[in-house]
Amino acid sequence: MPITAEEQRFLDAVSLDAPWDLVTTFAGMHRWRPGDVNKAADVIVAKLRRHGIPVQVHEPEICLSVPLDAAVTAGGVRYRAKPPSSALPVPGGRTAPLVKLTANPKALRSYTRDIATLFGGSVTSVEEVKRLVGGRIVIMQGFGNPALTSLIEEWGGLGLIAVNPGIDIHWGTCTTIWGSPDLHDLPRKPKIPVVAVNNPDGMKLMALAEAGGEATIMTELLEGWFPQKIPVVTIPGTEEPEKFVLLHGHYDSWEVGVGDNATGDATMLEIARVLWAQRDTLKRSVRIAWWPGHSTGRYAGSTWFTDAFAQELDENCLAQINCDSPGCRWATSYHQTRAFSESAALATGAIRDVVPDAEIRTMRPPQAGDYSFNNIGLPSFFMLSSTMPDALRKEKGYYDVSGCGANIAWHTENDTLEIADQSVLMTDMKIYLLGVLRIANAEALPFDWIATCDEFDATIAGYEKASGGAADLSPARAAVAGLRDALGRLHAAPLPARNAAVHELSRILVPINYTREARFAHDPAYTVPPLPGLAVAGELPRLEAALQKPAQVELMRGQNRFVAALRAATRRVQQAVAA
Repeated sequence: MPITAEEQRFLDAVSLDAPWDLVTTFAGMHRWRPGDVNKAADVIVAKLRRHGIPVQVHEPEICLSVPLDAAVTAGGVRYRAKPPSSALPVPGGRTAPLVKLTANPKALRSYTRDIATLFGGSVTSVEEVKRLVGGRIVIMQGFGNPALTSLIEEWGGLGLIAVNPGIDIHWGTCTTIWGSPDLHDLPRKPKIPVVAVNNPDGMKLMALAEAGGEATIMTELLEGWFPQKIPVVTIPGTEEPEKFVLLHGHYDSWEVGVGDNATGDATMLEIARVLWAQRDTLKRSVRIAWWPGHSTGRYAGSTWFTDAFAQELDENCLAQINCDSPGCRWATSYHQTRAFSESAALATGAIRDVVPDAEIRTMRPPQAGDYSFNNIGLPSFFMLSSTMPDALRKEKGYYDVSGCGANIAWHTENDTLEIADQSVLMTDMKIYLLGVLRIANAEALPFDWIATCDEFDATIAGYEKASGGAADLSPARAAVAGLRDALGRLHAAPLPARNAAVHELSRILVPINYTREARFAHDPAYTVPPLPGLAVAGELPRLEAALQKPAQVELMRGQNRFVAALRAATRRVQQAVAA
């Protein structure tokens, strides 16, 4: 849809003055130790108040794991290393034989039972991988991610050395616990030391592993519960002030973290300034929040907010928009835009109307990036922002990273002021602002649940095909058809009833597509497949014989959950049409 005159007035008000001032300030501030993080929050609050914007500051205690030091000693050589947050602290070191593993990097992002796919057929059973890994320190190429750490621990490994792709070592995290742990989560805290090393050193260590060598891993971390500040701005709407859009991003970082995420913090500051100045033209409210605990707490700040304000979010939050790594150098493409299916047209339209010739492709968001709201069921879009065109990234010889507009300074000491680009930042700020406005000021809420039905149909068809005839998902297909038919008549409902139904559908359909745990809980921090309750159907031909019957039981239960959810969604739409 073309930009309206009212939207243009908001976009014309966007300036670089306030946001660039915050970017340059944060470029001189480390923001990963608890005390430094709180000082950064004070900077955000002061700049908001300077523009006359009221801000509320929460200060919960959240659980953090702050890396301090690490090293690998092997063959008489001490190698520099970094421990990911939540690795087991072993300041005295742990020594064990080394074993080199090679696995599918994409499969390693998810906790999987499909050993053959994970290892490309070179290892075919859990017993075999346990014999390889048990009692050893594993060394692998890639990043020390949570799913991989959990699997190695389950297989009996005593530690993990992740060999990063380049000459720099990247900070990261290795826990599957999402946010601060509850009693159910605590057993999943990593029980092995994990470190990352750079590629040149990693090649030497892998050669040593192949020669039957051993290594000692040392890790030192500061862990505990720390008070951390969460600044929150609420810009009230004039017609439905109780309903709101949530724009959010993290302000803690590794080192000074300019592209990840000082530029995002600046974007939210400028949007707060522009919206506050023109708040009398907002129909619904906008809430903007800056999170701590993203890097060292595995999204502990946003998770605390989700828990503390769960009922208000459930009843009144229309959507969440994550702001991470906008405004980075060379990041002129939008071909990795993250959006739920129901929000994809909204996200694409906001980009297209600001950058008419942009390359845009929307993708399913992974379980990452402060998406701490899936179990409540919020429509969502954006995560990482603009990125480098693939051709330019390949020309520069950059490997894949998860932020900074694809600059490989991501999560390193090199994420400094040169990573930010004023022109790209201006563009991205307008895209985010337009996305917010098109929910806050929409007459009809702009979420397309028929597009979600299309996704469901494609997912179910894919699982049935992958099952090789072993799974009957016809009840799931029929449930989607029933919902689709009801949605086709929703446009005839009175606008208030239609908006209420569109809003409430998300509470049913988002959890069924993105979560395994109950609503108001938090799934582990590894990416789940689409419609996770049905996903086991696609694994059936590759599972070991002993797992076949339990897998069928899991599928039956998962399909029951899905069908019940879709029928509930269908009834909700029918109620709106009958209003």
